[in-house]
Amino acid sequence: MAILSINNLTKNYGKIKALNNVSFEVPPKTVFGILGPNGSGKTTLLGIVMDVIKSSGGSFTWAGEGLAPNDLRKKIGTLLETPNFYHYLSAEKNLEIAAKIKGRGEGDIDKVLRIVNLYERKDSKFNTYSLGMKQRLAIAAALLSDPEILVFDEPTNGLDPAGIAEIRELIRELYRGGKTIIMASHILDEVEKVCTHVAIIQKGVLKTVSSVADLMNATGADVAATTFIVLSAADNKALKNILEQMAGVQSVIEVENDLQLICTEDITGEALNRYCFEKGVCLIN
Repeated sequence: MAILSINNLTKNYGKIKALNNVSFEVPPKTVFGILGPNGSGKTTLLGIVMDVIKSSGGSFTWAGEGLAPNDLRKKIGTLLETPNFYHYLSAEKNLEIAAKIKGRGEGDIDKVLRIVNLYERKDSKFNTYSLGMKQRLAIAAALLSDPEILVFDEPTNGLDPAGIAEIRELIRELYRGGKTIIMASHILDEVEKVCTHVAIIQKGVLKTVSSVADLMNATGADVAATTFIVLSAADNKALKNILEQMAGVQSVIEVENDLQLICTEDITGEALNRYCFEKGVCLIN
């Protein structure tokens, strides 16, 4: 049975469709990545399934049953935005407050600090922590009361390479410990290195759902690829031929009316637009 089933989920903000009939299922005991460029609808989707945002249409169910919001929160640990900790308090004190707000998990504080490798710094004030340590503390707060499922929105956003490596390894450890983890990311490299399954979303539309192994086999992507970009033109066949000759573009996949690119990290949307224009092809998006 799927941990999360999403059926034709839609969210409109006026004339803007943030999500357009998105449907997929999250298998249990997986690291399920929701991959897409910034503004693709990933955060909106997570907000809806966590009952923070109301959908315009469609439905979702957790573990095959409809759960009331309070029951849902007991089962799921979340990190959806920048953690709101008290800068002048220690990690331990901040987690005590988080546990009291949740109404559970006060007996888990030492355990979760050990899991995120902050136990030796539990008495240090939050404002003395690096960005990576602050993010690990936020994950510790999500782990209070030992939830079965963890939901993270861009968990490595803004971190330096060392902090990114720490968080990715922590996610892998949580997965090995039996947790189901659902995480949004705009970085293909992150999904490739951390996730077991992936749903790709662009402009609110689900493009594909796959295991990461199948996606990588289909693309033949090199592990150095770190950028995922979706493009289209009036003539996608001509566009594909042009892009396959561009240095830094490692793979071009046709999905419905779009082309999905896997590129080295130095490739930008501006560079792609300029390159295609010089070759006589104008991009639609």
